[in-house]
Amino acid sequence: MADPRPVLLTIAGPTAVGKTALCVQLAQQFGTEIVSADSRQFFRELSIGTAKPTPEEMQGIPHHFIDSRSIGQDYSAGRFATDCQAVLTALFQKYPLVILTGGSGLYVQAVTDGLDELPNVPPEVRAQLHAELAAHGLSHLVAELAETDPVAHARIDQQNHQRVVRALEITRATGRPFSSFHSAGPTPENPLFRNVKVALTREREELYQRINLRVEHMLEAGLLDEVKSVLPYRHHHALQTVGYQEIFGFLDGEYDWTEAVRLLQRNTRHYAKRQLTWLRRDAAYQWVTVE
Repeated sequence: MADPRPVLLTIAGPTAVGKTALCVQLAQQFGTEIVSADSRQFFRELSIGTAKPTPEEMQGIPHHFIDSRSIGQDYSAGRFATDCQAVLTALFQKYPLVILTGGSGLYVQAVTDGLDELPNVPPEVRAQLHAELAAHGLSHLVAELAETDPVAHARIDQQNHQRVVRALEITRATGRPFSSFHSAGPTPENPLFRNVKVALTREREELYQRINLRVEHMLEAGLLDEVKSVLPYRHHHALQTVGYQEIFGFLDGEYDWTEAVRLLQRNTRHYAKRQLTWLRRDAAYQWVTVE
Protein backbone atom coordinates (compact mmCIF):
# COMPACT_ATOMS: atom_id res chain seq x y z
CA MET A 1 0.00 0.00 0.00
CA ALA A 2 1.30 3.46 -0.89
CA ASP A 3 2.33 5.62 2.07
CA PRO A 4 -0.48 8.21 2.49
CA ARG A 5 1.62 10.69 4.46
CA PRO A 6 2.72 13.94 2.81
CA VAL A 7 6.43 14.51 2.18
CA LEU A 8 8.79 16.82 4.02
CA LEU A 9 11.59 17.42 1.53
CA THR A 10 14.69 18.56 3.42
CA ILE A 11 17.34 20.41 1.42
CA ALA A 12 20.46 20.79 3.54
CA GLY A 13 24.06 21.70 2.86
CA PRO A 14 26.90 24.04 3.83
CA THR A 15 26.74 27.79 3.61
CA ALA A 16 27.01 29.24 0.08
CA VAL A 17 26.34 25.89 -1.60
CA GLY A 18 23.18 27.20 -3.30
CA LYS A 19 20.29 25.99 -1.12
CA THR A 20 18.08 29.07 -1.53
CA ALA A 21 18.09 29.11 -5.33
CA LEU A 22 17.36 25.38 -5.57
CA CYS A 23 14.60 25.48 -2.95
CA VAL A 24 12.84 28.36 -4.67
CA GLN A 25 13.05 26.52 -7.99
CA LEU A 26 11.64 23.35 -6.42
CA ALA A 27 8.88 25.25 -4.61
CA GLN A 28 7.81 26.78 -7.93
CA GLN A 29 7.90 23.39 -9.61
CA PHE A 30 5.88 21.62 -6.90
CA GLY A 31 3.62 24.58 -6.11
CA THR A 32 4.46 24.62 -2.41
CA GLU A 33 6.07 26.71 0.35
CA ILE A 34 9.40 26.73 2.20
CA VAL A 35 10.10 26.40 5.92
CA SER A 36 13.42 27.88 7.04
CA ALA A 37 15.42 26.10 9.72
CA ASP A 38 18.28 28.60 9.76
CA SER A 39 18.61 29.52 13.42
CA ARG A 40 20.00 33.02 12.77
CA GLN A 41 17.68 34.03 9.96
CA PHE A 42 14.80 33.92 12.45
CA PHE A 43 15.97 37.28 13.80
CA ARG A 44 14.77 40.45 12.09
CA GLU A 45 17.91 42.41 13.02
CA LEU A 46 20.29 39.93 11.35
CA SER A 47 20.17 39.97 7.57
CA ILE A 48 23.52 40.60 5.90
CA GLY A 49 25.68 38.47 8.20
CA THR A 50 23.23 35.56 7.98
CA ALA A 51 22.93 35.69 4.17
CA LYS A 52 19.17 35.99 4.59
CA PRO A 53 17.44 35.62 1.21
CA THR A 54 16.16 38.87 -0.24
CA PRO A 55 12.58 39.31 -1.49
CA GLU A 56 13.97 39.12 -5.02
CA GLU A 57 15.64 35.79 -4.26
CA MET A 58 12.45 34.41 -2.66
CA GLN A 59 10.51 35.20 -5.86
CA GLY A 60 7.21 35.37 -4.00
CA ILE A 61 7.58 31.94 -2.34
CA PRO A 62 6.66 32.12 1.37
CA HIS A 63 9.62 31.33 3.66
CA HIS A 64 8.19 30.52 7.07
CA PHE A 65 10.13 31.57 10.22
CA ILE A 66 12.43 34.05 8.48
CA ASP A 67 12.18 37.39 10.36
CA SER A 68 9.85 35.76 12.88
CA ARG A 69 11.60 36.95 16.03
CA SER A 70 13.64 39.79 17.51
CA ILE A 71 17.26 39.35 18.58
CA GLY A 72 16.26 39.95 22.20
CA GLN A 73 14.17 36.78 22.23
CA ASP A 74 15.92 33.48 22.96
CA TYR A 75 14.86 30.58 20.78
CA SER A 76 15.89 26.95 21.13
CA ALA A 77 15.85 24.00 18.76
CA GLY A 78 13.23 22.31 20.92
CA ARG A 79 10.94 25.32 20.81
CA PHE A 80 11.45 25.61 17.07
CA ALA A 81 10.51 21.96 16.58
CA THR A 82 7.24 22.51 18.45
CA ASP A 83 6.41 25.68 16.50
CA CYS A 84 7.41 24.07 13.22
CA GLN A 85 5.17 21.06 13.86
CA ALA A 86 2.19 23.41 14.06
CA VAL A 87 3.17 25.20 10.84
CA LEU A 88 3.71 21.91 8.99
CA THR A 89 0.35 20.57 10.15
CA ALA A 90 -1.34 23.60 8.55
CA LEU A 91 0.77 23.45 5.37
CA PHE A 92 0.11 19.76 4.83
CA GLN A 93 -3.59 20.56 4.71
CA LYS A 94 -2.84 22.43 1.47
CA TYR A 95 0.22 20.72 -0.03
CA PRO A 96 1.32 17.08 -0.41
CA LEU A 97 4.95 18.25 -0.21
CA VAL A 98 6.64 21.00 1.83
CA ILE A 99 10.31 22.02 1.69
CA LEU A 100 12.45 22.40 4.82
CA THR A 101 15.85 24.02 4.41
CA GLY A 102 18.67 25.62 6.37
CA GLY A 103 22.26 25.22 7.42
CA SER A 104 21.56 24.79 11.15
CA GLY A 105 21.89 21.03 11.49
CA LEU A 106 20.47 20.80 15.01
CA TYR A 107 17.34 22.75 14.07
CA VAL A 108 16.77 20.63 10.97
CA GLN A 109 17.24 17.45 13.00
CA ALA A 110 14.83 18.68 15.67
CA VAL A 111 12.08 18.77 13.04
CA THR A 112 12.91 15.68 10.99
CA ASP A 113 14.01 13.28 13.72
CA GLY A 114 13.40 14.88 17.10
CA LEU A 115 16.00 15.60 19.75
CA ASP A 116 17.69 13.20 22.13
CA GLU A 117 16.75 13.35 25.79
CA LEU A 118 19.67 14.82 27.75
CA PRO A 119 20.28 14.50 31.50
CA ASN A 120 19.75 17.40 33.87
CA VAL A 121 22.87 19.37 34.78
CA PRO A 122 23.49 20.69 38.31
CA PRO A 123 23.46 24.50 38.34
CA GLU A 124 26.92 24.62 39.90
CA VAL A 125 28.42 22.82 36.88
CA ARG A 126 26.93 25.36 34.50
CA ALA A 127 28.02 28.25 36.74
CA GLN A 128 31.58 26.95 36.88
CA LEU A 129 31.79 26.71 33.10
CA HIS A 130 30.50 30.25 32.63
CA ALA A 131 33.04 31.46 35.18
CA GLU A 132 35.83 29.74 33.23
CA LEU A 133 34.50 31.22 29.99
CA ALA A 134 34.65 34.72 31.46
CA ALA A 135 38.10 34.19 32.99
CA HIS A 136 39.93 32.27 30.25
CA GLY A 137 37.93 32.76 27.06
CA LEU A 138 36.21 30.36 24.70
CA SER A 139 39.42 28.81 23.34
CA HIS A 140 40.12 27.31 26.78
CA LEU A 141 36.78 25.46 26.72
CA VAL A 142 37.15 24.43 23.08
CA ALA A 143 40.51 22.82 23.94
CA GLU A 144 38.85 20.83 26.74
CA LEU A 145 36.10 19.72 24.38
CA ALA A 146 38.68 18.55 21.83
CA GLU A 147 40.36 16.43 24.51
CA THR A 148 37.26 14.98 26.18
CA ASP A 149 34.93 14.59 23.19
CA PRO A 150 36.62 14.83 19.77
CA VAL A 151 33.39 13.76 18.05
CA ALA A 152 31.43 16.69 19.48
CA HIS A 153 34.42 18.97 18.85
CA ALA A 154 34.23 18.15 15.13
CA ARG A 155 30.47 18.67 14.91
CA ILE A 156 29.88 21.76 17.04
CA ASP A 157 30.36 25.34 15.90
CA GLN A 158 33.43 26.12 18.00
CA GLN A 159 32.69 29.83 17.95
CA ASN A 160 29.27 29.33 19.51
CA HIS A 161 29.94 29.53 23.24
CA GLN A 162 26.45 28.31 24.14
CA ARG A 163 26.89 25.00 22.34
CA VAL A 164 30.43 24.49 23.58
CA VAL A 165 29.34 25.10 27.17
CA ARG A 166 26.33 22.82 26.72
CA ALA A 167 28.51 19.96 25.50
CA LEU A 168 30.99 20.36 28.34
CA GLU A 169 28.37 20.66 31.07
CA ILE A 170 26.84 17.33 29.98
CA THR A 171 30.29 15.72 29.88
CA ARG A 172 31.34 17.04 33.28
CA ALA A 173 28.02 16.24 34.93
CA THR A 174 27.82 12.66 33.67
CA GLY A 175 31.41 11.62 33.04
CA ARG A 176 30.33 10.60 29.52
CA PRO A 177 31.07 12.41 26.25
CA PHE A 178 28.25 14.66 25.13
CA SER A 179 28.24 12.93 21.72
CA SER A 180 27.47 9.57 23.37
CA PHE A 181 23.94 10.78 24.12
CA HIS A 182 23.11 11.12 20.43
CA SER A 183 20.98 8.32 19.06
CA ALA A 184 22.78 5.82 16.88
CA GLY A 185 19.75 3.76 15.93
CA PRO A 186 17.00 4.44 13.39
CA THR A 187 14.57 7.24 14.10
CA PRO A 188 10.92 6.25 14.64
CA GLU A 189 8.58 7.08 11.77
CA ASN A 190 6.94 10.48 12.06
CA PRO A 191 3.15 10.07 11.86
CA LEU A 192 2.72 13.53 10.28
CA PHE A 193 5.03 13.20 7.26
CA ARG A 194 7.58 11.16 5.35
CA ASN A 195 11.17 12.38 5.40
CA VAL A 196 13.05 12.79 2.15
CA LYS A 197 16.51 14.23 2.82
CA VAL A 198 18.85 15.73 0.24
CA ALA A 199 22.28 17.16 1.07
CA LEU A 200 23.97 19.50 -1.38
CA THR A 201 27.70 19.77 -1.88
CA ARG A 202 30.18 21.20 -4.39
CA GLU A 203 33.79 20.62 -5.28
CA ARG A 204 35.79 22.00 -2.37
CA GLU A 205 37.64 24.72 -4.26
CA GLU A 206 34.45 25.89 -5.91
CA LEU A 207 32.64 26.02 -2.56
CA TYR A 208 35.48 27.97 -0.98
CA GLN A 209 35.49 30.45 -3.88
CA ARG A 210 31.75 30.95 -3.43
CA ILE A 211 32.25 31.51 0.30
CA ASN A 212 34.97 34.10 -0.27
CA LEU A 213 32.79 35.87 -2.83
CA ARG A 214 29.80 35.82 -0.48
CA VAL A 215 31.89 37.46 2.25
CA GLU A 216 32.92 40.20 -0.19
CA HIS A 217 29.27 40.78 -1.09
CA MET A 218 28.29 40.94 2.59
CA LEU A 219 30.91 43.60 3.24
CA GLU A 220 29.80 45.60 0.21
CA ALA A 221 26.18 45.33 1.38
CA GLY A 222 27.02 46.94 4.74
CA LEU A 223 27.92 44.14 7.16
CA LEU A 224 30.00 46.52 9.27
CA ASP A 225 27.03 48.82 9.86
CA GLU A 226 24.78 45.86 10.65
CA VAL A 227 27.23 44.60 13.27
CA LYS A 228 27.44 48.07 14.82
CA SER A 229 23.64 48.17 15.04
CA VAL A 230 23.51 44.97 17.13
CA LEU A 231 26.42 45.79 19.46
CA PRO A 232 24.06 46.04 22.47
CA TYR A 233 23.14 42.38 21.87
CA ARG A 234 26.66 41.08 21.22
CA HIS A 235 26.44 38.51 24.04
CA HIS A 236 23.28 36.96 22.57
CA HIS A 237 24.04 33.41 21.41
CA ALA A 238 22.90 34.17 17.84
CA LEU A 239 25.82 36.59 17.58
CA GLN A 240 28.44 34.21 18.96
CA THR A 241 28.99 32.89 15.47
CA VAL A 242 30.94 33.47 12.28
CA GLY A 243 30.07 36.68 10.50
CA TYR A 244 29.69 38.74 13.65
CA GLN A 245 32.49 37.72 16.02
CA GLU A 246 35.16 38.67 13.48
CA ILE A 247 33.72 42.18 13.11
CA PHE A 248 33.36 42.55 16.88
CA GLY A 249 37.10 41.84 17.15
CA PHE A 250 37.85 44.57 14.64
CA LEU A 251 35.61 47.06 16.49
CA ASP A 252 37.37 46.13 19.74
CA GLY A 253 40.73 47.01 18.15
CA GLU A 254 42.09 43.46 18.28
CA TYR A 255 43.21 43.57 14.63
CA ASP A 256 42.89 45.67 11.48
CA TRP A 257 40.26 45.47 8.76
CA THR A 258 42.37 43.30 6.44
CA GLU A 259 42.75 40.71 9.18
CA ALA A 260 39.03 40.88 9.96
CA VAL A 261 38.20 40.03 6.35
CA ARG A 262 40.73 37.19 6.31
CA LEU A 263 39.30 35.73 9.52
CA LEU A 264 35.76 36.08 8.24
CA GLN A 265 36.52 34.15 5.07
CA ARG A 266 38.61 31.52 6.86
CA ASN A 267 36.10 30.95 9.65
CA THR A 268 33.23 30.71 7.19
CA ARG A 269 35.12 27.99 5.32
CA HIS A 270 35.70 26.15 8.60
CA TYR A 271 32.01 26.50 9.43
CA ALA A 272 31.09 24.92 6.09
CA LYS A 273 33.35 21.97 6.88
CA ARG A 274 31.59 21.46 10.23
CA GLN A 275 28.21 21.61 8.52
CA LEU A 276 29.30 18.86 6.13
CA THR A 277 30.61 16.77 9.03
CA TRP A 278 27.24 17.08 10.78
CA LEU A 279 25.29 16.02 7.69
CA ARG A 280 27.49 13.02 6.97
CA ARG A 281 26.57 11.46 10.30
CA ASP A 282 23.02 10.94 9.01
CA ALA A 283 22.92 8.08 6.52
CA ALA A 284 19.41 9.06 5.39
CA TYR A 285 20.72 11.98 3.31
CA GLN A 286 21.00 11.55 -0.44
CA TRP A 287 24.01 13.55 -1.61
CA VAL A 288 23.84 15.73 -4.70
CA THR A 289 26.85 17.57 -6.15
CA VAL A 290 25.78 20.96 -7.45
CA GLU A 291 27.41 22.12 -10.66
